[in-house]
Amino acid sequence: MTRGEVTVRGVDPHHIDLVLDKLRTAGAETEIGTREFTVRMDRRPLAVDFVTLPYPGFATDLQPMAIALSAVSDGTSMITENVFEARFRFVDEMVRLGADARTDGHHAVVRGVDRLSSAPVWASDIRAGAGLVLAGLCADGQTEVWDVEHIDRGYPRFVENLCALGADVARVRSEPQR
Repeated sequence: MTRGEVTVRGVDPHHIDLVLDKLRTAGAETEIGTREFTVRMDRRPLAVDFVTLPYPGFATDLQPMAIALSAVSDGTSMITENVFEARFRFVDEMVRLGADARTDGHHAVVRGVDRLSSAPVWASDIRAGAGLVLAGLCADGQTEVWDVEHIDRGYPRFVENLCALGADVARVRSEPQR
């Protein structure tokens, strides 16, 4: 979604065959190795529909990232959440970033926009926080994500790992302006 290339090593890529298929549908190029995979995207992603289900279905833990991808995609995506009822709580924060998203029960409709805009947003849980950070990487200006202790619980060295991929991300210690 940020347009670039990343290789992940030391994994069995077949554990995420469905995720890689969704990324290909969005326009990414993928290369699959024995214990690694590479994803490359050099243009705006295309809209893709997502339906969360237990493994081997699309993981609910990836749903906030799917919404972030959909927010900057060309077209309209439908995301259906079948695992956790409260997983869409963060969508209002995506809207603060300029996403065109609406929820109704366990469905979200996201119409992609060319660019998101910066805003202060609050992470309500681990996955929502990570999705907001990814959306912030696609936003014009400087995005602040608060309550990042949620992200820390699920993604050790999150900031360091994003910086190693070339992201302009920094952890700042201060109080939010609410």
